[in-house]
Amino acid sequence: MTRKKRAVKTVNTVAMIYALVIIVALLTFIIPGGEYQRVVQDGRTLVVPGSFRYIPNIPQGLGAMLTAPIKGFVQAAEIIVFLFIIGGAFSIIQGTGAITSGVQRMAHTFSQKPYLKKLFIPISMTLFSLGGTLFGMCEETMPFVLIFIPLSLSMGYDRIVGIAIPFLGAAAGFAAAVINPFTVGIASSIAELPLSAGMAYRAVIWVISTFFMTFFVMRYAAKILKNPSSSPTYDMDIERHRETASPEHGDSPLTRRQKWVLIVFSIALLLLIFGVLQFHWFIIEIAAFFLALAMISGVIGKLSVNEFTDMFKSGAKDMIGVVFIISCARALLVVATDARILDVLLYNLASVISHLHPILAAQAMFVTQGIINFFVHSGSGQAMLTMPVMAPLADVIGISRQTAVLAFVFGEGWINPILPTSGVTMGVLGLANVSWSKWARWMVPIQIFFFIVALLLLIPPVVFHWQYWKGFARHSPSFFFDRWGTLPCLSQLTADSLPVQPWQKRQWIFL
Repeated sequence: MTRKKRAVKTVNTVAMIYALVIIVALLTFIIPGGEYQRVVQDGRTLVVPGSFRYIPNIPQGLGAMLTAPIKGFVQAAEIIVFLFIIGGAFSIIQGTGAITSGVQRMAHTFSQKPYLKKLFIPISMTLFSLGGTLFGMCEETMPFVLIFIPLSLSMGYDRIVGIAIPFLGAAAGFAAAVINPFTVGIASSIAELPLSAGMAYRAVIWVISTFFMTFFVMRYAAKILKNPSSSPTYDMDIERHRETASPEHGDSPLTRRQKWVLIVFSIALLLLIFGVLQFHWFIIEIAAFFLALAMISGVIGKLSVNEFTDMFKSGAKDMIGVVFIISCARALLVVATDARILDVLLYNLASVISHLHPILAAQAMFVTQGIINFFVHSGSGQAMLTMPVMAPLADVIGISRQTAVLAFVFGEGWINPILPTSGVTMGVLGLANVSWSKWARWMVPIQIFFFIVALLLLIPPVVFHWQYWKGFARHSPSFFFDRWGTLPCLSQLTADSLPVQPWQKRQWIFL
């Protein structure tokens, strides 16, 4: 028995990430320093392409290793406070008994109407995917994880399914980014492209991404229904699963106060979506919103001041572990930035890309974005760091800027869900009380599949020279603009009239 436990022992995530901090710090003694010049444009700090120069590096010694997590804590303060408040708020809402009773009632309904259970995962994931692709839903999935975990357990699934529905659902849409303003919007703006350029192809990618992500989750959910012990979180779920699936709770009536808490909670979720879309709420505003929701729920549930504060502290305390993880993850960026090696990494990766065949170059751009994403987890921040370099590089190697934008979107979207250095990923896992090592083992097959899909989906834009031609837009009002890149009507152009390389001319016949 002892040997078996040792075989399934999980990796200590904090220790693993801090070990990476130490490794990066040691590399700063070897890697030379360098930097791009930066300019502020429309409130954004952008790198200046072609401005890279080597400068003396600043090796990060023992003192830097010790202070980096502290600086990381300060820099990640917003998401840390967000986690504390979300954890405390849901502890209070759960303390009223409303969510537990509501989940039990929903589970009872699903047991009476099995067809609703079959539609639960695909409909829910499609909705979250729409949120990811339309308005960049990412951090906003965290509160929903705390709802879908007990709901999934009540239907006989595990907490992995409860995480995957909102988190991977939104990630599937985020990776396609049809009109996501935080990724494709900023990247297209830097690349001097309209947001509509290539929208139809990204819509096709959204369908592919959402379909396969939902397929993976549904297949896994069916496996858990047949054999619950195959779940990596089986030991953690067994007791709670018994509670949520207990028949004696199936017909227990909701109290009047619990009904009001659920009504207020449901309205709050709708207001959250409205606030994000209409008023561009982000972490601070969402945290304040849930703090207000916790107070209202506490009043409705007739919690005393002591009960309210004790529940809030208990929920926030559960986030301590993930806060340490996020601080260490952010420390990686602190060390790389302070040592002046992050720009060196970008410069050298770009140099390698410039010597590759266009198809391989587009795929290498995707890999490069994934590597940069290991350090920089803000979609807009990564766009402002990499796209001023990648956009003109695309011109040099003979691929369209739209392709460079697509490679960025893939690298930012499909890589994030497994990164131990991502604050959102670790925040979600912290709320779910699932270790990164368990999540990573489960995610690896999905990650490999979507990595290959990304490489394949980058081939057509290069082969068919996916492009946005501004000149054709001014040439004649009779041109038909195809969303593949606003291409003119085929009857009005020939291969010789297109400003492309000779090896690309034959490709217009197919289009």
